[in-house]
Amino acid sequence: MKKLLLFLLLLTSTTSTFAQKTKIKTKGAAATAAAMQNQRWSAERANAWYRQHPWMSGANFTPSTAINQLEMWQAETFDPATIDKELGWAEGIGFNTMRVFLHSLAWQQDPQGFKKRVNDYLAIADKHHIQTILVFFDDCWNKDAKVGTQPAPKPGIHNSGWVQDPGDPASRDSATFVKLKPYVQDVLRSFATDKRVLLWDLYNEPGNSNKGISSMPLLRNVFAWAREVNPSQPLSVGLWNWGFKELNTFQALNSDVLTYHNYDEVPAHERVIELLKTHGRPMICTEYMARPRNSRFVNIMPLLKKYNIGAINWGLVDGKTNTKYQWDVPVADGGEPGEWFHEVFRKDGTPYHPDETDLIRKTNGK
Repeated sequence: MKKLLLFLLLLTSTTSTFAQKTKIKTKGAAATAAAMQNQRWSAERANAWYRQHPWMSGANFTPSTAINQLEMWQAETFDPATIDKELGWAEGIGFNTMRVFLHSLAWQQDPQGFKKRVNDYLAIADKHHIQTILVFFDDCWNKDAKVGTQPAPKPGIHNSGWVQDPGDPASRDSATFVKLKPYVQDVLRSFATDKRVLLWDLYNEPGNSNKGISSMPLLRNVFAWAREVNPSQPLSVGLWNWGFKELNTFQALNSDVLTYHNYDEVPAHERVIELLKTHGRPMICTEYMARPRNSRFVNIMPLLKKYNIGAINWGLVDGKTNTKYQWDVPVADGGEPGEWFHEVFRKDGTPYHPDETDLIRKTNGK
C-alpha cells in the first residue's frame, strides 16, 4: 500500500507538471504526449458515457476449447458453437460484459478473416445482451507465440499455453513493434462506432514478465495509434502493479476510464478504490476473484457494486486455459485442486458453486 500512496503522490505532481508543459511548444515525444492529453476524454464525458450503461459485470472470456488467444481466433479453431453456449450461461446469471483478448498474429495471417471472426463473436455476444471489452497487447505468460496448432495444456498448470503479444523481445524493440500499427488501427477503424464494443483495453499488464519500464515505448505508441483513430468508445490500460510508478502514471493520465486489477481481499481492495476514485472518473475492475486469496464473489462483487465499479472476474468456464489452478501451485497429475482459483462454470454448464451463481444472479438483479 505504501507503493500505491507513493504512486498517487507522483501522479499528483505529474499532472501539475504536465499541465504547465502543455502551455509551451514541445517537440517529439513531448508533443505526442501533449496531443494525446488533448484528445483524452474529459472526466465529464467519461462519466456521461458510464451513466449510459447498466452496472457492468462479467468475466474475462476465453471459450473452454481454446488454450490461448490464437486458438480462439485462428480460422481452424474458432468455435462459435462453444462461444454461443458459454455466453448463454453467462447471460443466464446476468453477466452483461466480457473482456476478450485479441492477438496480432491471427490478424497477420488473414486480416479480413480475423475481423470477420471478431464480428461473428460480437454478434453472438450481442445476441446474449453482452458488450465486450477488447484487449490488444499483453505482457503475460509465454513470450514466443506461433501461428498454427497450439500446444496441449500442461496438466495442472495455470495458463500453461497463454501467449504474450507481441512477445519478447518484440515488445521492447521499436523497429519491430511499430509494424503493429496497421493491425491496431485496422481493427479500431473497423469497429470504431460499433456499440457492441464497450471499451478498448490497449495493453494488458504492461511491464509483466520482468519487462518493467521496457514496455513504456510500446505503451506510448499504442495510445498514440489509438488516438489517431479516435474511436467512439473509451480507451484504457489497467493499473495492476503499484511498484511501476512511471508506467502507472502514464496509464492513469491517458486512460479515459480507469481500469485496474485487484486480487486482494476486501480491506486492501477497498483502500485502492478510495484512492483511485479521487480521479473523478468511472472505474472498472477488469480482473478480480481468486478464491484461495479471499477475493471471492461473495465479498468483492457487492463491494464493487456498492462503489458503482464495473466487476469483471477472471474466467468463466473451466477449460484448456487451466485457470482453475493457482498461479504458482501446480497439481502434478492434473487432478481437481482443493479449491478452484478462477472460473464460474464446469464444462457441462453446472456452476462450480451454486451459491456463487445465485449471488451473482441476485447482484445483477436477475
